[in-house]
Amino acid sequence: MFSWAKSTLAAVAGTQEPEYGPDAIQPVGKKGGEPVYTELAKKDLKWVTLDYTNVETQTFYLFTDAGHKGFLQVIYNNIAGLRVTVQFNCKLFFPNNEKPILWASDPVQNYGFDEEQHSFFADGVSIELSEDGNSYTIKAAVNDNSLVNVKFTRTAPGFMGGTDGTTNYGTDPKAPWGSMHHHFWPRCSVEGSIITKEGEVDVKGRGMFSHALQGMKPHHAAARWNFVNFQSPSYSAILMEFTTPPSYESTVVRVAGIATDGKLLFANTEGDVKHTATKQDDNGWPEPTSATYHWVGKTEDGTEVTADIAGSLGEKLDRVDVMAEVPGFVKAIVATAAGTKPYIYQYAPKMTIRIKVGDEVKEEEGILFTEATFVS
Repeated sequence: MFSWAKSTLAAVAGTQEPEYGPDAIQPVGKKGGEPVYTELAKKDLKWVTLDYTNVETQTFYLFTDAGHKGFLQVIYNNIAGLRVTVQFNCKLFFPNNEKPILWASDPVQNYGFDEEQHSFFADGVSIELSEDGNSYTIKAAVNDNSLVNVKFTRTAPGFMGGTDGTTNYGTDPKAPWGSMHHHFWPRCSVEGSIITKEGEVDVKGRGMFSHALQGMKPHHAAARWNFVNFQSPSYSAILMEFTTPPSYESTVVRVAGIATDGKLLFANTEGDVKHTATKQDDNGWPEPTSATYHWVGKTEDGTEVTADIAGSLGEKLDRVDVMAEVPGFVKAIVATAAGTKPYIYQYAPKMTIRIKVGDEVKEEEGILFTEATFVS
């Protein structure tokens, strides 16, 4: 079949794309002359709400002082410009697995945004950005087992890779046919509660915020993902990387940063994730059991910084069958011909970060929330 016909079929049906080669992707932070990162301003926190196939998410990761880990999330999903579905998710892991995982995933209706596209509203859900752009208040009453009233306040600058946080796909850089972008608040204070049927959970602790947009079919944008969110008393370390399908030369794209209270040590599009030990699970995916995570960068004054976390991931928290969670209409769009079988493996072990700033070396224990995602 001609390449253009394959491409057209892929765009409509979700089938496998032809191999365009490395020139058909322009990774974030690697486009000529752009900075390695840009600090976020309030104007960068807008919902984009594209009118063609895309998935846009805001995810609020929380680490409570009492030992809970989890996240609150809204997913805005546009399928081929024909239909929009919006979902609110709440996931909570209890300390020492003392209770089953709390997972509440609910479609929401009558969604909308404020005039500036900074805040999201729907029946029973609101995610409001404060006037000063430094905090989000998340409220949800769409599931009796997760009544949410939580506030995330930024305690270090937010950042995005490059100039605009965006990786573009397409053979003409001036007219991309797809995109991916991520914005992060790496370090936040969290307060509030989640009321479950068994009682109230105080979520006071630390958090991290991510706003992501996949401006194309997810299985065309990335074949694999690694996501790292480390939080300790002094440091927050973020590393997100994805590997494209062979159609874009299996290119690896990264965004990384390390923050302390009040400042970013650095942010850039470097770093490294390696699964140092794996086991085949019953899906055929190489489930990681040990891993190493590496950050490298420079502070504003040019001081070199490296950071490393390594070791066993321990028992996984969960294995998420993505296709079991998405609405039926989405499943119908994601064609089986694409070989798509997405699973997310989630872990949250206690681990130690070793961070070197200039000649000074520090080690500190924290919680590493990490996800390994295999798509196709």
